[in-house]
Amino acid sequence: MGGELGDVRSWAAGLGELHERFVHRFARSEPRESALAYMQGLIAPLERKNGWTLAEEAGHAAPDRMHRLLNRCDWDADEVLDDVRDYVVEHLGDPEAVLIVDDTGFLKKGVRSAGVQRQYSGTAGRTENCQVGVFLAYAGARGRTLIDRRLYLPTSWTDDRERCRAAGIEDTVAFETKVVTAKAMVRRAITEKIPFRWVTADAAYGFSKGWRTELEQADVFHVMATTRHDTVVTRWAMDHPVHDLFPGLSRQKWKRRSCGNGAHGPRVYDWARVEVRPWHREDRRHWVIARRSVSRPQEISYYIAYCPAETTLDELIHVAGSRWAVEECFQTAKQECGLDDYQVRRYPGWHRHITLAMAAHACLTVLRARALDTEKAETDPPSSSP
Repeated sequence: MGGELGDVRSWAAGLGELHERFVHRFARSEPRESALAYMQGLIAPLERKNGWTLAEEAGHAAPDRMHRLLNRCDWDADEVLDDVRDYVVEHLGDPEAVLIVDDTGFLKKGVRSAGVQRQYSGTAGRTENCQVGVFLAYAGARGRTLIDRRLYLPTSWTDDRERCRAAGIEDTVAFETKVVTAKAMVRRAITEKIPFRWVTADAAYGFSKGWRTELEQADVFHVMATTRHDTVVTRWAMDHPVHDLFPGLSRQKWKRRSCGNGAHGPRVYDWARVEVRPWHREDRRHWVIARRSVSRPQEISYYIAYCPAETTLDELIHVAGSRWAVEECFQTAKQECGLDDYQVRRYPGWHRHITLAMAAHACLTVLRARALDTEKAETDPPSSSP
């Protein structure tokens, strides 16, 4: 994530500052105190993070208070998340930010955890018995963190209301696709006036023409990954396959660019774009973008973009590459903040744990941004007076 935290006191103070923003969401002192202790435990360098280890870290004789916090105390995790989002905007807000949608899997045993079934897990890269959470990440110049979440409930759950009730899922919670969940998250970000300029997502979400149309109607700029079988409107056809737009493109149209740094250095590809729907409106453009592997040119990925007319290919590449920021968020939130270290089975408990883990991750992100600001101030030469 960049930047170094000076000592334990710095993150303890940072967590206390964030905790003060949502302490009013708890009617009683026990959950107020337990929420702070829970976040402190999530950030602590513990080998495993569960009710017992977090209780020991907090100095509790047993995990009862931690279990009550997640399972029985009266508090609204969505309201706490609203406060965490405000904290993120205050410290990391950026009008050029990118909103990134993705999901991640949480491997589980048994059949009682809310939403669990054998389904594809991007974390494992295969079908596993797992829960899947849909998330919205916020990536700006000063840092990136998670700002929204929802547990995906397959029809094997929503069609069985008794099973749902046993897991704390109210009868009003109906089945919705991951795309519908993602749309609601972005709408919420717009309604709450969170500063951002772009939306991006992988092909599992970007392939939805309905969502792309909704974003366009709201004039929300986006670069969405899609599949080679997707179709677009061109001068030549109403349903032109995107993969058919590039074979005849001249070599000069392809630009070798990095779309950001990965674990092994810059992620360099060859990129090209073709305009579609050219008669739409003068100040906006639609593009299909191709990303071709340098070492294996037969491997090509595709994106569909809606943007201002003056947007350059380099800008679109930057947005497409920013999608990896959500993977970094998942990795650091799991490794450093215990995002996937939980033993709760019920639907409300999942959202409570995930919300507090997201709060801890947001806090670390803000502290790292501050540390980088301090380093920059110390290394930059003083400005000369006129």
